Amino acid sequence: METSQPKKTWSLQDNKRTKDQRNLFKATGKTKKNKNVMYLFSVIGVLLVVSFLLPMLYDQEVTVCITDTFCLNSAHHVILYPLYIFCTIVILLLAIYGAYVIGKKIGDRFKV
Repeated sequence: METSQPKKTWSLQDNKRTKDQRNLFKATGKTKKNKNVMYLFSVIGVLLVVSFLLPMLYDQEVTVCITDTFCLNSAHHVILYPLYIFCTIVILLLAIYGAYVIGKKIGDRFKV
């Protein structure tokens, strides 16, 4: 048996809000900005700072030979040696990420 009475709507505000206050939380239609590029640049900046600080924290002189004729020294090559460290860190992080992606695909294929 239905009644023709309207349903009572309960409100904690007891309809005391103005129209502007009600419209405050409506969607504006603006899309959110993608901050991935900013995060990527900040991570690259932090890695560069860390790679420049690491040779300064290590007291001994380190020599790394990339080829037979091209060697980098931590004391003499102030810019090239930290860039070498930066590239090494980036390669390691990309290898870890690649292993994660491949492992995830293999796990999805075998449903482990």
